[in-house]
Amino acid sequence: MSTIRYRWLAVIGLAAGLVGWAANSFLTANGYPAPVLSPVALVAIILVTGATLFLGLRVRSWRNGRRDRELDPIAAARTVVLAQALAYAGALLLGWHAAVFLTQLPLWSLRPGHPATWSSLAVSAGGILMIAAGLTVERFCKLPPEDKDGTGPGSGDGAGDGGEYA
Repeated sequence: MSTIRYRWLAVIGLAAGLVGWAANSFLTANGYPAPVLSPVALVAIILVTGATLFLGLRVRSWRNGRRDRELDPIAAARTVVLAQALAYAGALLLGWHAAVFLTQLPLWSLRPGHPATWSSLAVSAGGILMIAAGLTVERFCKLPPEDKDGTGPGSGDGAGDGGEYA
């Protein structure tokens, strides 16, 4: 399994930004509201991010030597995949909503307190949170290079280039 590619996060964010900018420009020019998620979506973002962090902390505690229970390798692999999906989804949300925010910002003087502007800013912050949590949990799931078999003391931060996943 490969690690998250920062370049792909940037490409996904930029592509989503371009599509979000085009969609927002088209829709607002034709009298439709801005295509943003509602602030209620932040609840889902926070719940999914929190669940991913919780699962990642369980893997990290096992990796760091608390091995009173056996770590299910399938659960650890699912945690890595969830962390990667969270980061990529965060890049998508960040790109789209940041573009919508930037296109709505010049209209601020015409419509102060516009809910779509605040909502796009809030979901953009949620996207940043998702990316950060995904990258962090992926790092939690890496074994240190000297502990590739998972039986050693588990010292180290797991940030080595040669580390494998727990």
